[in-house]
Amino acid sequence: MSISLAVLFDMDGTLLQTERMSTPAFQKTFEQLREKGHWHQETPSEKELTNVLGMTLEELWEKLLPGASEETRRLADEWMLENELLLLKQGITDLYPGVREVLQELHAGGASLFVASNGQERYIDEVCEYFQIKRYFTDLYSAGRFGTETKKELVAKLLRDYDVKQAIMVGDRHSDVEAGLANGLKTIACDFGFARPGELDGADVIITRFSDVLPHVLQRQETK
Repeated sequence: MSISLAVLFDMDGTLLQTERMSTPAFQKTFEQLREKGHWHQETPSEKELTNVLGMTLEELWEKLLPGASEETRRLADEWMLENELLLLKQGITDLYPGVREVLQELHAGGASLFVASNGQERYIDEVCEYFQIKRYFTDLYSAGRFGTETKKELVAKLLRDYDVKQAIMVGDRHSDVEAGLANGLKTIACDFGFARPGELDGADVIITRFSDVLPHVLQRQETK
């Protein structure tokens, strides 16, 4: 299988308004860790919790649970996932405005769409199922599924697996910009997620609304 043009989307902070769900899920997870005697420090601030979104699980817990045992981190993974999925099913969050419409239009126009996320496999799958957007994607790539250590590595694997000739990376963190640049992709940075000032420097395009993805992809389709 060969793909002439693919569009790769990050999940958290790009497609999904994750902080509405992740912050209370993190807070509940830290409560559980303390209740079970696995952690004795305070829960990080909301800013600290938001800053780790988009990292791999290993990087995330290294920041939030420094010095914790492997068992503690494994339990944190399990409880965090269950807490997020419970909140998801309670309807606590939503996709960003325009996501459904843009994905639908790109898919109808024949674009090959992928998720490329550092999240857990089950999390990515259930978010897509819940919001009924899974049908728009050719495949869902995640660090949890493939055990990749960086977004650069995950994107490189996707490009190899599907023999992608050209691609566009769409994301809201430095790791997305870095993955796009390292793999020779056009990079669209979303400045409505969790990026800190200057974090998106180097991207080809910076957008402030998800719907602004559409003209850039259509332009690339016309010129490929």
